[in-house]
Amino acid sequence: MGVHEACPPRLPPHPEAPVTAVSAVTDAVPFSTLIRDASHEQHTEAENSTFMGDMLGGRLGVDAYTRYTEQLWFVYEALERHTGRLAADPVAGPFIRPELSRRESLGRDLDHLHGGSGWREGLRPLPATAAYAARIDEVAREWPGGYVAHHYTRYLGDLSGGQIIRGTAEKTWGFARKGDGVRFYVFEGIGNPAAFKREYRASLDAVPVDDAEKLRIVEECKRAFSLNTAVFRELGTAFAR
Repeated sequence: MGVHEACPPRLPPHPEAPVTAVSAVTDAVPFSTLIRDASHEQHTEAENSTFMGDMLGGRLGVDAYTRYTEQLWFVYEALERHTGRLAADPVAGPFIRPELSRRESLGRDLDHLHGGSGWREGLRPLPATAAYAARIDEVAREWPGGYVAHHYTRYLGDLSGGQIIRGTAEKTWGFARKGDGVRFYVFEGIGNPAAFKREYRASLDAVPVDDAEKLRIVEECKRAFSLNTAVFRELGTAFAR
């Protein structure tokens, strides 16, 4: 709300000497490597947020986890409302995979956390979440390459660092393993996450855009991490210890 593989916290570390964006394109570094390394700084900032550190450390209550999950609802609503149209796009289309869809799982988790479906009426995002979702919606409508940047930072993160969040939630708040409350992190349609991530990276490497567009996508990836970090900051303020 990570790849590095992407957005949730405590993600796999970057190489000690990440390549720079400009030199990487010039030297024909795979785009999946470029996009990972070039956003190293922004990824690290998101990874080290106080809110996520406190939540993963078991220092916050289930109310904080619930509020965080509510923010994810708005982000994934923005990501997934355009998938039908983008599926045929030559740039974004290869990344639109039904097994990644998270809205139904998020809805079930929030029903469980709230004890019913009443949360759907009147739920409001934090200001930072609203800005994040609005940016996703904007690029989904106008710029497929930008959509890929946000898709990458979210979904590969869910498959990587997101699994740490699931384990912590199960242990700290007593959710059933891979059950209601943590279904967002369970990808039932992906039997081999490591193989899926390799395939995803191969799709990044094959994305049909020129070098200038690749650099624009990298910058949008950085922006995605920064937008996510802003959400963590607002959550940290709301749940300051």
